[in-house]
This record gives sequence, C-alpha cells and structure tokens, in this order.
Amino acid sequence: MRSMLAATLMLAAATGAHAQMTTPQVPGATPKTVQTVPVKPPAMQTPSATADAMAKAERLALQSDLAWVGQYNGAITGDVSERMVNAIKEYQKAKGGKPTGVLNPQERTALTEAARKKQESVGWKIVTEPTSGARLGIPGKLVPQQASDANGSKWTSPTGTVQVILSRRKETNPTSAKLADLEKEPSGRKVDYTVVKPDFFVLSGLQGEKKFYVRGTFKGDEVRTMTIIYDQATENTVEPVVIAMSSAFNAFPSGPLAGPPPRKTVEYGTGVVVSEEGAIVTDRLVTDGCLAITIAGHGSADRLAEDKEHDLALLRIYGARDLRPLSLAGGAAKTNVDVVGIADPQSQGGAAAVSNLKTALTPATSSNSALSPPPPVGFSGSPAVDGDGKFAGIALLKPAVVAGPATSASQAMMVSAEAVRGFLKAKGVSPNGTSTDAKAAVVRVICVRK
Repeated sequence: MRSMLAATLMLAAATGAHAQMTTPQVPGATPKTVQTVPVKPPAMQTPSATADAMAKAERLALQSDLAWVGQYNGAITGDVSERMVNAIKEYQKAKGGKPTGVLNPQERTALTEAARKKQESVGWKIVTEPTSGARLGIPGKLVPQQASDANGSKWTSPTGTVQVILSRRKETNPTSAKLADLEKEPSGRKVDYTVVKPDFFVLSGLQGEKKFYVRGTFKGDEVRTMTIIYDQATENTVEPVVIAMSSAFNAFPSGPLAGPPPRKTVEYGTGVVVSEEGAIVTDRLVTDGCLAITIAGHGSADRLAEDKEHDLALLRIYGARDLRPLSLAGGAAKTNVDVVGIADPQSQGGAAAVSNLKTALTPATSSNSALSPPPPVGFSGSPAVDGDGKFAGIALLKPAVVAGPATSASQAMMVSAEAVRGFLKAKGVSPNGTSTDAKAAVVRVICVRK
C-alpha cells in the first residue's frame, strides 16, 4: 500500500510539475498546432561499408587469409561482397566470437597467423612455369616433384594423391565456352560446377574416385589451363589451396606479376655483427641463392644457417679485426623503434653511409611486428633499437604475397629480439657483444647471383 501511495504521489508530483511548466494560455488566443518529426539515431556503419573503407591491398590480404583458413571460397579480387562479409562472420563464430562481420585488431592478427601457418604447412610459393612463363601458386610440400616439357609442367606428390598440371596448346578460334566443353570430355569426368566467362572458364567435379578442378584461358590461338587432381581423402587440406591457386593463376602475365619479383643479380642488405668471432645476422631472402656473399670492408662470408620461420640468416666472416658486436640484451620496445641500416647504393649516390629511421610498431604475430613507415631498400636485416638504445629486433623488407592478384603493397616487419636470440642459441652461437652503438655494429651485405 505504501509503495502504491508513493508511486501515486510521484505521478501527481510529476503531473503538477508539468502543469507548472506549461505556458498559460492567453484568453481568446487560438493554440497553434506544432508538428514534430521523430529524430532517428544515426545508422551504424555496415560491415560492407567498413570493408569498403579499407585499402584494396588490405582487402586482398583479408580475402586471401580467409581462403587459407577455409572460410572464403570466392575469387580473391579485393572487391567487397556479401560472401566476404559472411566469411568474416563464420570465422568469428568458429573462434567463439561475436559475428559482427568486422574483425577487431586481435581477431585480424589471429587470422593472419593462422593463414601464415597454413601456407607454411603446404610450402606455398609463387612460381614461373618454365616453358610458358605463366605464373601460378604451388604448394611445394604437397607436390615436390616436377617435370616439364614443351607442352607445360606437372607437379605431383610422391604417391600421386595430388597433381597439378599446367598445359598449353594451340586451338583455332578458341572461346571460353568451346574450351569448357572440351574439358568435359575426358572419360570418367563428372562436372558439378561450371563458370564460363568471356576471358576464362572454371570446371570442377569428380574424375573417377578423385576430385578435379580446371581453370583455363586463352590469348590469340594459345590456350593455357591449370588442372588440379586430388584424392577425396585429402579434401580438407587441398581445397583451401585450390582456391588460392585459382586466384593466383596468371596464364599470360604482363606488367606487375603475382608474387615476389625475381631476385636481383646483385642485391644489397644490412647485417648486424653479434659476436667477436664474426657472426652476423641478416635477412634470409637477401642472402638466398647467392653465388657469393660479401661483407663490405671485410671480404667473403659463409652462410651457415637459416631460420625459415622468421626469415633470418646466420653469416660468418673470418679473420676480421676491430669488430664491434652489438649487445643483444633485450630492450622494451612498445610503440616506436629506430631502425639502423645502410640504404641501397643507388639511393645514396654509390655511398655506404649508415642512417637510421624512426618507425612505429604494430603487433602482427607473436614474434613479429609491422613497421610503418617501412625503411628504405637496403635496410633489410637491420637492427632495430628502442628508446634507450637497446636491441629490439631485426627489420625485414619483403613484398606482400597474397593468393590473388599482385599489389604494390610491401611489408616491413620486425622480428623480435627474443626470436633472434632463440635462432642464435639453436645454432650454437653465443652473442658476446657489449656495445649499444648500433651504427658501429652494422655492415653492408652484398649478394651476387647468377
């Protein structure tokens, strides 16, 4: 009863207060009718609009990563689509998150790491087919055996459970529809999916007890097709790779090509001396495939070991004097580091001056951070130091490689100090530097290739 009475009194008080605030009517005046329009709250930005605001290179990388983890099965074009948004939601649900269709930084980092591990597990690489010049993505660990002739190339697994065939031939007045019909003819081939466009066609289905996927195109009278045949038992492993291979396939390359550019005949990088005995850590890719490696001012170097996971290489020079190895005692890099290196001689008039660049860190994986802005060419393999001048990691430069078309985007990453120390420990190297002068510890690395 008391609560009812209190509620009644509150209502009465509110009504009285409203009555007190009501403007009194002037005798004889006619009240005006005021029309009100309800104010709608601002609409939330849709997932598609959020994706559309990204740079195209970011969308390409996102679609590629989603394809690698098995959530996206569309063409990797960088275009925003409902399929891409739904793939993001499915990934979020699979990870126990809220399916918003927009990845937060932690989710995006986890996706990048998961896709990287998938690529590494199959040995993903972009190759040039030797007889035609076509570019395609190959899972090297799944199909390590390769044979080529005038008609193309074939990659196979040791037991034949997975096969990749790049073929070329001549046809009179080819069309996508005509070529697609020809690919349906082989005995035992049952097609359950067909796409025919003016410039390409795609078929997939069963061929006997195996699955198959064909993508083909033509230019003039030359036809080039990529065929993937695999056992159904390998479906969970191979199908995400098939999507990546389809998007990476460039039958008639012109201009910028998918994947990393060919390595230079002479390439320059930076290394950091880490021991008085002449041990040097640098970029694995800068020193890959070299006929000779030279450390400017010290002579020839041997490449003793590599770390493919972190793209590090261990070099050794012999008989060098007055080395000033850098102390690898870890710093506390949080948001910014100084990268200390030697830019490519073309960018400094043939000189070999040591310079430094302040750059921001963004965590990418458990052991890598993205660097922005990226250091100049020649800096790959440079040490990064924190605000106190302590070693924070090794900076690496490499082009961004996604499953789909090439972009001009490049990646600048910093491998953590912990990962560098772990690499050296695994190779039996004891870094004994005591200097914190990074400029005195860096050297120019010169790789000469064929």
